[in-house]
Amino acid sequence: MKNCFAGAIGLVALALLASAVFDASPANALPAYAQKEGKPCGYCHVNAAGGGERNATGKKYEAGGHSFK
Repeated sequence: MKNCFAGAIGLVALALLASAVFDASPANALPAYAQKEGKPCGYCHVNAAGGGERNATGKKYEAGGHSFK
């Protein structure tokens, strides 16, 4: 019984870790923003391919309601 309980705790811990690593909502990068502004994704993102953390320009873009105006 003790091993079964430890296994269940391990599975719960693994599920929590997986949900933290594979969270489906962190990236709000939209290629439509790049198309709308005529800029490459790397113009606003640290990663040149887009997605993930924004650079200073991307943070300003987000704060401005997704507009450079």
